[in-house]
Amino acid sequence: MSAELASVQAGALDVGIVHDWFPGIAGGERVVEQMVQAFPQSKVYSLFDFLTEAERQEIVGSRTIEVSRLNRLPGVKKYYRYLLNQCTRAIEEFDVTHHDVVLTSSAALAKGVLTAPGQPHVAYIHSPARYAWDLTHEYINGLDGRFGALKRHMAHRMMHKFRLWDMRTPPSIDLMLANSKFIAQRIRKVYGRDSLVVYPPVKTDDFTLGTAPKEEFYLTASRMVPYKRIDMIAAAFAGMPDKKLVIIGDGPEMHRVKAAAGPNVEILGYQSFDVLRDHMQRAKAFIFAAQEDFGIIPVEAQACGTPVIALGQGGTAETVKALDHADKPTGVWFQKQEVADLQDAVKRFEAAQDKFDMDTCRENALFFGAARFRQQLQELVLRGNEIGYDALLRDTRGQ
Repeated sequence: MSAELASVQAGALDVGIVHDWFPGIAGGERVVEQMVQAFPQSKVYSLFDFLTEAERQEIVGSRTIEVSRLNRLPGVKKYYRYLLNQCTRAIEEFDVTHHDVVLTSSAALAKGVLTAPGQPHVAYIHSPARYAWDLTHEYINGLDGRFGALKRHMAHRMMHKFRLWDMRTPPSIDLMLANSKFIAQRIRKVYGRDSLVVYPPVKTDDFTLGTAPKEEFYLTASRMVPYKRIDMIAAAFAGMPDKKLVIIGDGPEMHRVKAAAGPNVEILGYQSFDVLRDHMQRAKAFIFAAQEDFGIIPVEAQACGTPVIALGQGGTAETVKALDHADKPTGVWFQKQEVADLQDAVKRFEAAQDKFDMDTCRENALFFGAARFRQQLQELVLRGNEIGYDALLRDTRGQ
């Protein structure tokens, strides 16, 4: 099916789009933005909507977002994440049974919406809820402080109840889409289901090649939370005093990052988009140490023509073509979130700089662009409606 024909046919479908919640604009909300564009005759549902008017316009256009009754609770923005079991009931209260197709964007709850017999339900899975499955012990053991034992006891009960509910949702889904091969493996582990990989949309048009030559500094940018390991990156460069690192971002781990940094590490804190893009364009390479389900910012860096030195696990193992693993590499992998491993990766990068090309980096990034996401999604929904989703899964996996 041509892209033009798919777009026309998709435009005629009445689609119910269900998203967990809208606390702000991040990767999940960008997926919804492209879902809305792919299926313009759509209505959007969500448990919570905390967007500003400008943000809402950016994501869903002139549509309103139908929210749950929980959205009306006083001050709920401060504690909505703790209402997990209440949310399992609230998501089931949305009546989406009149839509031609239900399309859910789910990291936990949206896929639990109730659909009618014979009504197609396509679930885009950002990840099975990590705090309820593979990271549940880490999450619960981190509940300390005053009444820590009581909080852990309550969390165990809450997660147990959520897992029971979560396992009732897969049979109602006709097709699961995973945002990476990494997540497809987790879907198989948790739900026992096969899925198709549709990489999330990256706004590669917003990130362009620079006109100035590359400069002698490395860059990392992130919200400073523990799993991003920005402190480890800072410590690695503190041990390489002849190399400069620039860090963009802010967050609760700032004190650890500052403690780990040496005089060759410049911490800029939060910066505007224009400043971030400018640094991406000029940086020698971008450093990324998190194990992400997909990881958008390494793709954005490549769209600027900048190679990426990244952890070779999770999503970046799929989005960064590594030296010694590809004819046209766009970066270097390291396998452990440790100072020595990252330092070795930097040395391997510098020894092979002539193998990295700006145009190659950008070409790789463009594969993950928003237009590709919309087209894939339209074609899968239309084809599934035509031949059935079980047949679609068999055919697509057999290609």
